[in-house]
Amino acid sequence: MINLRDLTIKKTREILLKKEISCFHLVKEFFDYIKEKDKNIGAFLSLRMVEALEEANEIDKKIASNEDIGRLGGVPIAIKDNMLVKKEISTAGSKILENYQATYNATVIKKLRKEGAIILGKANLDEFAMGASTENSAYQITKNPLDEKKVPGGSSGGPASAVASFQSVVALGSDTGGSVRQPASFCGLVGLRPTYGAVSRSGLISMASSLDQIGPLSRNVSDSAVLFDIIRGKDENDQSSVDCPFDLKKVLGFNFDLKNYKIGIISECFEEKIDIDLKNSFDEAVSILKSLGVKVENVSIKNIFSSIPCYYILMPSEASANLARFDGLRYSPDNELVGDLSELYSRQRGEKFGKEARRRIALGTFALSSGYYDAYYKKAKKVQQLIRNEFLDSFKRFDLLVLPTSPTTAFDIGEKSSDPLAMYLADIFTAPASIAGLPAISLPIFGKNPLPYGFQIMANPLGEQKIFETAISLEKFLRKH
Repeated sequence: MINLRDLTIKKTREILLKKEISCFHLVKEFFDYIKEKDKNIGAFLSLRMVEALEEANEIDKKIASNEDIGRLGGVPIAIKDNMLVKKEISTAGSKILENYQATYNATVIKKLRKEGAIILGKANLDEFAMGASTENSAYQITKNPLDEKKVPGGSSGGPASAVASFQSVVALGSDTGGSVRQPASFCGLVGLRPTYGAVSRSGLISMASSLDQIGPLSRNVSDSAVLFDIIRGKDENDQSSVDCPFDLKKVLGFNFDLKNYKIGIISECFEEKIDIDLKNSFDEAVSILKSLGVKVENVSIKNIFSSIPCYYILMPSEASANLARFDGLRYSPDNELVGDLSELYSRQRGEKFGKEARRRIALGTFALSSGYYDAYYKKAKKVQQLIRNEFLDSFKRFDLLVLPTSPTTAFDIGEKSSDPLAMYLADIFTAPASIAGLPAISLPIFGKNPLPYGFQIMANPLGEQKIFETAISLEKFLRKH
């Protein structure tokens, strides 16, 4: 009997290649487990049982013929439901797309399939990735597997919960203001936001195009590194994409030395009121880095907390423009297409966009409107450049910067749902990397609290190599609960 809790990418491939279990039976075990476990968790919106088992049979045939099965051959993976999987319903967590069937595969899906991954299904999210708790989905609330009274974070709460509850080996989420890193922190996972452009956004349902980025969620750094290596790279279907140098063998082989690294602790993060248990567990992780020979100093990023007001002007503005295409006519048409066009748009968008989506569309439309564009959107773009320049200047002195991922552990379901400002402030430590276009990873750290915190490592653009070398070294010594 295979223990699903033991499975990593490497372990999954090993047991399949050694024929300890067939891929078909492994995938079936996952679906049997999901059938029972997900009744309480609510990680998945839809499953691909028939298709996934057929794909598993193909992996078994390749193994029997001694053919290459790829780096993810037979590995079950969950996909956030804002990435297109051909012929699958892709809702983005919204009623306005409840019947939309994707006509093509996102670039990241093509890359996963080329390496033999088995896509189990589409995972829940806050509607159009707008949220920090996965309570804004039009379909269901996802629970945190570590404590089902708590949120899993958002907006990638579904993929995070799937991995944390062992319903999937790994997952892909998307990170706009922290939507991979914050759920990773809340669920005790590793979550990476790559450099903006390092991973193609083709086939990702856009929320804020200049901020969105796809990233992996996993239970260890090695799996995150493997996934990143597979999905990274320039794509002709995404003009913002770039080549990102990365040496996976060097990372997995520990063929590096951290003794020349200099890391800055962003001091402003500890001027805020944060839990003393978080501070102690953060300091413990820093002490480990010091013991590995890393030089550590404090660094000031004076405008770091301008990231939240800047983000909540830029993101709604771009969302307002991107979501204008969803009128109920082209992507998921209503059966009752009656009335004049104005009445039809008003009814469709008013009824099928959720409260948070409508709030952000209204905010963005206002910020972009005549007479307010200069005062809000244009000024926010200037602040964004100011923040980015301050980070880039700091990377002239430091290889990496570190800060907490979130100021708290996972909060209660319903605790912040009636207070949008409190919910927005959940991104206070993750929004800066998004605004500056930087790569950042969250690792789980523990204190006395039974729930995990997140330790966040940021690098200069295209600095994923340094992030992974540091993260995989630190992971070996971090205290586990």
